[in-house]
Amino acid sequence: MTYGITHIVVVGGGTAGWMAASALARVLGKQVTVRLVESDEIGIVGVGEATVPHIKLFNNLLGLNEAEFVARTQGTFKLGIQFRDWGSLGSSYIHGFGTIGHDVGLTPFHQYWLKGRLAGFAADLDEYSVNTVAAARGKFMPAPVDVPASNPLAGIGYAYHFDAALYARFLRAYGEARGVRRTEGKVQHVELHPESGDVAAVVLSDGERVEGDLFIDCSGFRGILIEGALKTGYEAWTHWLPCDRALAVPCERVATPTPYTRSTAREAGWQWRIPLQHRTGNGYVYSSAHIGDDEAAATLLANLDGKALDDPRPLRFTTGLRKKAWNRNVVALGLASGFMEPLESTSIHMIQMGISRLLQLFPADGRIDPVLVDRYNAQTRFEAERIRDFLVLHYNATTRDDSPFWNHCRTMAIPDSLQSYIDLFLHSGRFFRNADEMFGVVSWVQVMIGQGVMPHGYDPLVDQMPEQDLPKFLASVRDVVSRNVDLMPTHQQFIDRECRAPAVAA
Repeated sequence: MTYGITHIVVVGGGTAGWMAASALARVLGKQVTVRLVESDEIGIVGVGEATVPHIKLFNNLLGLNEAEFVARTQGTFKLGIQFRDWGSLGSSYIHGFGTIGHDVGLTPFHQYWLKGRLAGFAADLDEYSVNTVAAARGKFMPAPVDVPASNPLAGIGYAYHFDAALYARFLRAYGEARGVRRTEGKVQHVELHPESGDVAAVVLSDGERVEGDLFIDCSGFRGILIEGALKTGYEAWTHWLPCDRALAVPCERVATPTPYTRSTAREAGWQWRIPLQHRTGNGYVYSSAHIGDDEAAATLLANLDGKALDDPRPLRFTTGLRKKAWNRNVVALGLASGFMEPLESTSIHMIQMGISRLLQLFPADGRIDPVLVDRYNAQTRFEAERIRDFLVLHYNATTRDDSPFWNHCRTMAIPDSLQSYIDLFLHSGRFFRNADEMFGVVSWVQVMIGQGVMPHGYDPLVDQMPEQDLPKFLASVRDVVSRNVDLMPTHQQFIDRECRAPAVAA
């Protein structure tokens, strides 16, 4: 097959740029040339240090060795996210990857749990999942290859924490080994074709002109190509997600790393904690309308595990979506395409999905057909809106009334699409996944229950199980989960055995 697009230019490095360049070189390397333009003088945002399980598909596409990847990026493993003080002050739950209990026929396990909970004999939902029990106990291991599907260990899902700068460096070495040509330089000017209006070339500060057939904009919030040159437009979602600033700071590691990310709700936002092998990443995402920058920095620094290793780095953002992620011959990825705050670690996932969609819709006849572009943009919007609703759920489903910020979040109007999900769940605990949206039943159920959205009833199919059998069924699931977690090594033991990173020079 002959490709009309033969020269692809990636503008910007970091996680988005090198993920795109590496994947394009891996999949299309025999048909296209890939050139990446970046400047060492321009730092990367680098807060995307936590991921979701989908990243394993991307790493598998590249053919990466997991142990090498984790060691080279100072990585650790992630079984889920612990949320503290979100539903109410003093509350805590874990949104775990993987499965909960085991379904009975077509009826999901949580429906049996709901009946038991309403009757007063079911334990907390966290106790019926290998992921959440292992996370709380500091245990970790992947599912054994030969484990039967009926064993709870078969349902383990996991992702990673890693140093974003090291990940970009790791992928740079990968990409360059497969033909990606890196050019050091700042984009000074974007040259548009006088007739088509497409991007014809980027001109660097030293005068070099870099031409391309297709451009990937990974230039961060600025969106040099997608916005600066093409004036695509931006749709803000701050009326639903009011946080607009963040402070990020690493601190010393003072304990063995937990196999989960921690998100702690604060007076005007929330604080993240991401444990790596060599340090801990921290940040405070907050609303500037409800707290000042200095107070936010003081709050962040007062709640670190260990000594801060730098001054807090400020970030300003507007949550939302570019009106078109693909416009003319420019595809925007990462922060250039929009911003979803890192509450559920979706940033790197959205980069990955943008790359996947581009590969699936890659023009093979030299024409960037509107049919392909429209499909790409429609799928991008669908994914972003569903993630948006999942994030809004965390803020809105709360009883907190201890600050103006939480009063606003608790009482604000929410998207109709989210309200319909909540209404259905409140009625009888039902949830139906909308097509291929990112978060499935297990995720929505855990967060709704964790935030205090408790259904009034349950699926009547549960009543087909004899009344006397339900307590025994729930107790058996809980016991089997606990005993299987007992057999797992600690998170640190697994890292030491399989993927310990080299020591960092002082």
